[in-house]
Amino acid sequence: MRDPVADPHVNVTSNCSLAASNLTAVADVPQLPTFTTAAKVRVIITFVLCGASAFCNLAVLWAAHRDGKRKSHVRVLIVNLTVADLLVTFVVMPVDAAWNITVQWLAGDFACRLLMFLKLLAMYSCAFVTVVISLDRQAAILNPLAINKARMRNRIMLAVAWGVSVALSIPQVRNTLQEPTVSETVSIR
Repeated sequence: MRDPVADPHVNVTSNCSLAASNLTAVADVPQLPTFTTAAKVRVIITFVLCGASAFCNLAVLWAAHRDGKRKSHVRVLIVNLTVADLLVTFVVMPVDAAWNITVQWLAGDFACRLLMFLKLLAMYSCAFVTVVISLDRQAAILNPLAINKARMRNRIMLAVAWGVSVALSIPQVRNTLQEPTVSETVSIR
C-alpha cells in the first residue's frame, strides 16, 4: 500500500476537494429546502404538460360526446381512460408543481391525505383502464363475433379496474401517524 505523504505520485487533490465539499454537511446549521433552478424548470415543464394534457383530453371528451348517435363499447373505454388521464392532469400535475414551488407542504394533514389518495387513484386508474382496453382488444381479435358480450364484459372490467384503484388508494386516507413501537425502534450505539 502506498503512503500518500511519502509517495509524490499519489493524487491527493481529489480527497481534499471531497473533504472541503463535506464541510457544509458536517456543520450544525440545517439546510432548508430551496426553490432551485431545477425546481423552476420542473414547474414550468409540469405546467406546459398540464396545459397540453388538459387541452387534448378535453378535446377527446368533446369528440366522444359530440357524436352521440353511434354507441360503441370502445367509446366507453376511451372515455374512461380520458377521465383517468384528466385526474392525473388536474390532481397529480398541479400538486407536484405546487409542492415544488412551496418547497414544503402547507395545506395540512387532511388535504395531504386526500390529495395523496387522489394521486394514487389517478395513477392506478390509468394503468388499470389501459389493461382493460388491452383485454378488450385481445378479446376482439380472438373472438370477433362476440361483439354482443363485449359491452357487458367491459362494464364489469371497468368496474373492477376503478374498484381496485380505489381499494389500493385507501391506505393513504387512514391514519398512519402513530408512535413507533419498541420493535420498530432501532438504537444506534
